[in-house]
Amino acid sequence: MKAAFFRSHGGLEVVEYGDMPVPEPGEGQVQVRLRAAALNRLDLWVRNGWPGLKLELPHVSGADGAGEISARGRGVSGFSLGDRVVINANLGCGACEFCISGQDNLCRTWSLLGETERGTFAEYVVVPAANLLPLPAGFDFAPAAAAGLVFHTAWHSLISRGRLQPGETVLVVGASGGVNTACIQVAKLAGATVFVVGSNEEKLRLAESLGAEVLIDRSKNDNWSKAAYEANAKRGMDVVVDNVGAGTMMLSLRALRKGGRLLTVGNTGGAVFEMDNRLLFGKHLSIIGSSMGTKSDFATVMGLVFRGRLRAVQDRQFPLSEVRSALERLESGLQLGKITLEM
Repeated sequence: MKAAFFRSHGGLEVVEYGDMPVPEPGEGQVQVRLRAAALNRLDLWVRNGWPGLKLELPHVSGADGAGEISARGRGVSGFSLGDRVVINANLGCGACEFCISGQDNLCRTWSLLGETERGTFAEYVVVPAANLLPLPAGFDFAPAAAAGLVFHTAWHSLISRGRLQPGETVLVVGASGGVNTACIQVAKLAGATVFVVGSNEEKLRLAESLGAEVLIDRSKNDNWSKAAYEANAKRGMDVVVDNVGAGTMMLSLRALRKGGRLLTVGNTGGAVFEMDNRLLFGKHLSIIGSSMGTKSDFATVMGLVFRGRLRAVQDRQFPLSEVRSALERLESGLQLGKITLEM
């Protein structure tokens, strides 16, 4: 099969496009003939590597994917060859106390497709049958792949963990990335008033088209935390979604009202930052982290995607053979929404 892979960690120069063996499904697994995959910043981090990361090299990146079932392993039922499916990238063992209780994203041996397991930047991938969701007739592969990880992440963070309520105010730090565009829509669907901080006018217009009501351009206002505070009648935010980390976390905490909640699922700007603890206990703030979501979350939020209540914002689509160009665009930060690959 054709695949995009790397044999060692590094920059774009280590990414290859070529032939790899077709993976065969084991017990409880399904082989999917991929038709579309989507990029995430995770793909850049995995390629660059970090201390302690152990991969079977060459490694195939990619968490998101959609396609057709092309082979089934022993013990698989409920799916037939040719069925159209979208992949849940959250890999649990299915046997520990967390998986049994429906909290599979807390699995003791949790892993993520494309991170520690070979992923979807290929013509074929093997995943547990439990990680597949049927695609409705007529729903295209690319928007399904583009929606998977980001809406799964946004739903679990805002709804399952953050307990967002109708009438609350939400500030999303970032206007055009996959998770943030998903968060804007999920927050709006939940009945919240959505504020967004963006780096330029084009990205803010995108956020507005998705339902954001208050737009703050940080290229024109460095103190966006104060701007958000004042835009909400000097009350502060009920919830702030900050997946940047270093450079923004203190501003996000300052933007919260007393008793407010800060939600985080990532650190695109860096993982390490200093925090004034007096702000945390003095304002009775909560910092709530999460990673991906449960199988139940995935089925719920993808059902909303399939019904058109939520939609993945798609930036550009590249053929798999042009994966370097796709990754280069992701690294540039110029994309508006999700970048997808066509197999």
